[in-house]
Amino acid sequence: MARHIHLQPHLSIDELARRYRAAKEPNERSWWQILWLLSQGHTAVQVAAVTGYSAYWIGQLAKRYNTEGPAGMHNRRHTTSHRTPPTVPPALQEELRQAVAEAAAHHEHWTGREAAWIGAQLGHPVTHHLGWRYLVRPKHRPQVPRPRHALADAEQQASFKKRSVRS
Repeated sequence: MARHIHLQPHLSIDELARRYRAAKEPNERSWWQILWLLSQGHTAVQVAAVTGYSAYWIGQLAKRYNTEGPAGMHNRRHTTSHRTPPTVPPALQEELRQAVAEAAAHHEHWTGREAAWIGAQLGHPVTHHLGWRYLVRPKHRPQVPRPRHALADAEQQASFKKRSVRS
């Protein structure tokens, strides 16, 4: 025989029905419906047959509702961000831009390995990849001169530049 899931009395049956009908987000609407049906005395198996959710997931929703109350019944996919916030605050990003510009003026080369500089400013180590991302973000490129061919003739190059048409 199936067991009944008991819900904490956070909300009345009428309030659960009202939230079920008022919910705009589809998953939340289904979850309020599940809680409403459980509060009426239906088993998880019966609710699963009506809603299409598994009895296990219905038990998990009831568990979340019992521990967190109505505040726990929001779709976490829309509020939880899997992206980490920017590690380098905007003020430090501006300082990084100035440091790169100053280094370029002195013909020094900046690459992603300068993450040590960022790490020293933040007070914790920063990976090479993050250092490179913060160099590329403000459209900085490695300040390295273009390679020259060993057999290049400067006169031929100059005459070619004079004959070429600029668009």
